[in-house]
Amino acid sequence: MRCVIARFPFDLIKTEVEDSMKGVEPEPVTGDSVLIGGRNYPVKQVGEVITRQDRRDFTAGEVTRALTRLGFTCSSSTPAVRTPLEEASALLQAPSTPDGDPAS
Repeated sequence: MRCVIARFPFDLIKTEVEDSMKGVEPEPVTGDSVLIGGRNYPVKQVGEVITRQDRRDFTAGEVTRALTRLGFTCSSSTPAVRTPLEEASALLQAPSTPDGDPAS
């Protein structure tokens, strides 16, 4: 599959990514991660290995999109942030107490 990471085109194949990560010890995951061969790797670590570029040259999003398209399971550690509209909607759907005030 052809993808662009840090403005450079790459032809990635799932089995080649898996082979590249064999024998690579996963670093502690502090952000986005990807499951490869039963192990969770930081997305930036995988990006560095498969592109041979410095991690500062690409974003986690670029690598995550490419790995997801290849069929890998990626996850994000960033907490979901509600928009004001989502927050208001959640409050309107909250069950009420007998006195009519929303439950906290």
